[in-house]
Amino acid sequence: MALKKSQKEEIVKEFEGVAKDSKSVVFLNFHGLNVGDETVLRRGLREKGVNYKVGRKTLLRRAFAGRAEGEMPELPGEVAIAYSKDPISSAREVYNFGAARKGILKILGGIFEGKFVGAEKMREIATIPSREGLLSRLAFLLQSPMQRLAIAVSEVAKGK
Repeated sequence: MALKKSQKEEIVKEFEGVAKDSKSVVFLNFHGLNVGDETVLRRGLREKGVNYKVGRKTLLRRAFAGRAEGEMPELPGEVAIAYSKDPISSAREVYNFGAARKGILKILGGIFEGKFVGAEKMREIATIPSREGLLSRLAFLLQSPMQRLAIAVSEVAKGK
């Protein structure tokens, strides 16, 4: 379907707004994603505060060119973007959905902290634990030495 020049300009402006307002943007290839899975994906992303848009590669390149440092990653195949105000949630949610569906979604790269990053870096970002997960790990690490100290004090007290 051919788009008119005015429609293309409107789409580019919308993507430029996304680049300006989002903390992170994930470029992904969704080849093989059926309508049912895409509906589930969109609903799941929306619940986590992540937006999802499908776009033409040329319009995406035009909109995101110069919006971040570095070189924009290659965008092969059918491309969409996931973006949010949270720097990690868009990458995490796309990664989790793709992992649960045996790799239907392929992360191609993205924008993180004002820089274009490759697919590998976006996957690393996606696997960073949530704040709650990090706090529970910290609590466990702090609890373990305290337990050992309590056991040691208890053993010393038994010896007297």
